[in-house]
Amino acid sequence: MAEDEIERIPGVGEATAEKLREAGFTDIMSIAVSSPQTLAELCEIGQAQAQKIIVAARKMAEIGGFETGDVILEKRKKVGRLTTGSKQLDAIMGGGFETQAITELFGEFGSGKTQIAHQCAVNVQLSEDVGGLSGETIMIDTENTFRPERIIQMATALDLEPAQALKKIHVARAYNSNHQMLLMEKVNEIAKEHNVRLLIVDSLTAHFRAEYIGRGALAERQQQLNKHMHELLRFGDVHNAVILVTNQVSARPDVFFGDPTKPIGGNIVAHTSTFRIYLRKSKGNKRIARLIDSPNLPEAEAVFSVTEDGVRDD
Repeated sequence: MAEDEIERIPGVGEATAEKLREAGFTDIMSIAVSSPQTLAELCEIGQAQAQKIIVAARKMAEIGGFETGDVILEKRKKVGRLTTGSKQLDAIMGGGFETQAITELFGEFGSGKTQIAHQCAVNVQLSEDVGGLSGETIMIDTENTFRPERIIQMATALDLEPAQALKKIHVARAYNSNHQMLLMEKVNEIAKEHNVRLLIVDSLTAHFRAEYIGRGALAERQQQLNKHMHELLRFGDVHNAVILVTNQVSARPDVFFGDPTKPIGGNIVAHTSTFRIYLRKSKGNKRIARLIDSPNLPEAEAVFSVTEDGVRDD
């Protein structure tokens, strides 16, 4: 990639190019998939100017127009898949978690959400021929759930050097929803220097749920969540990365797949997530995963276990 790639966009001079780079827009594609409002806010330029820059970038990147199905199929071949450690769970996902997509894991405490996130942070380091992506992980930790000791257990079980495995996982603790969203700027900086193929947010909604209380705050909460999720999706598109988010549940009077819970976030999270997986406890170490929403896969269930070595088949 040429160092002056951004300067080749019509209407972008040295000063504007510097603002774009400082905001994390390091190539034409990252600009092309942005929105005028986001670009204007992050780069402190006018929205009209941002619109012109994005239109020019889309022309150069050859995106944004109509394409035939065979062309899209060819592009889909670039999508990678990350193993979960369980063949049964991989199977209901069509072979593992997809890159360029948001996979949402939701369920009650102890249902296995964070365990799967930890396992994927290790698995992503494996080579592609064994289900990895030969990459690194960024985790935004909102509930202080990251445990390096667990990573050591999982890495050792896969014959990976634990110290090296830990160095390839970049963790930041988010202390509130605003901080959580601001960390996306740092995420883009890390991705400039490291081959980040997995971005985890554990959990996506915890801070938003705690801070925006009552119906009066619902609209603002949903607006902020929507913005955050689209930033996550943009990262996945630009870096061909898996976006894995965990979500909390709340009780409701009717029954959701045999369990009186529903995921937090409403339609915003439901519509922006590409895949939604409902997790629930079973006997002992067993967990049940149900794929409830996907653009191309049928609803299905898988049984897996959480062992000392990590996520495995039952």
